[in-house]
Amino acid sequence: MPRERKPENKGLPLRWRHTHGAYYYQVPPGQESAWDGKKLFRLGATLADAYTAWAERLRYVQDAKTVAQLLDRYALEVIPKKAVTTQAQNQSAIKKIRIAFGAMGLADIKPMHVYRYVDKATGKTGAKREVEVLSHALTKAVEWGFIDRHPFKGETRFEGEKSRTRYVEDWEVVECLSLAPRRKAGSVLAAQAYIRIKLLTGLRRGDMLRLTMSDLKDDGMHVEPHKTRDSTGKRMIIEWSDELRTAVSLAKSARPMKLSPFLFCNRDGEGYIDEKTGRAGGWESLWRNFIARVMDETKVEEHFTEHDLRAKCASDAETLEHARQLLAHADGKITERVYRRRPEVVKPLR
Repeated sequence: MPRERKPENKGLPLRWRHTHGAYYYQVPPGQESAWDGKKLFRLGATLADAYTAWAERLRYVQDAKTVAQLLDRYALEVIPKKAVTTQAQNQSAIKKIRIAFGAMGLADIKPMHVYRYVDKATGKTGAKREVEVLSHALTKAVEWGFIDRHPFKGETRFEGEKSRTRYVEDWEVVECLSLAPRRKAGSVLAAQAYIRIKLLTGLRRGDMLRLTMSDLKDDGMHVEPHKTRDSTGKRMIIEWSDELRTAVSLAKSARPMKLSPFLFCNRDGEGYIDEKTGRAGGWESLWRNFIARVMDETKVEEHFTEHDLRAKCASDAETLEHARQLLAHADGKITERVYRRRPEVVKPLR
């Protein structure tokens, strides 16, 4: 009888284990020559590195019959093509999916299994995201010829999450911009410049923090949005206005390292985005401290997020189409549903 897998190895591909701070592959007997003669091959310290190393060594599963086999190929072929943050989220999701569905045949999954998975989950939102990954993997299974049809696409319906409705008022923005710098003057000025640019352009945080001096050209601010589920990913040029030029000048003056190639940079002149993880820990700390001061020292009483500022830009745009273009959305429906937050003004009947 096979031994039960250790908790830290559950959700990993077959023959994988996590030990001593790294991921290892237990090489099947007789295949050591393909793995540098080793019986236990070190794949990498992170899950992303491990999948990359595995993909370079292992032939793709050509005839997946179980969900676990499908997820192996999905992790090798599909996930590496996604944005860095999405890769991490997907890798986390497939570990949980593998535990719940891994042994099932691709055609054996029924809508009731999906509903049961979400119902039993502690975090409903996270479970729904995991089901989305499973659904996409099964869509790829149809494309790859493993199954003839998706087993539950269009047959499951979950209650939608309520969109945020927080609308940042103009006076609240004025309060934020009036906050006086203290010891770390650059931090406050950087946050204020960030707010100005965000409200004028509606750029996502990742796209804002990746802006370089070479992106600021004569005809405008050149931006190549990082592809997300709701974006076009199409390169855009935001034309200059007097307000945008002023906001960018403020951002330049707030930089602690004037020779940095980034418009927003840390003391070492480096950008805030860690391209390996997609996270921006330094910026998150700066923003958190700035908002804490706003709540303590101004008349603003209700907390707001960077995402709420992006929504304010969309809400203040004259037309839905202009808002969609600014936010680089592929579909105006999400712009209308999630980002246009100002109350609709309706005239009464005469």
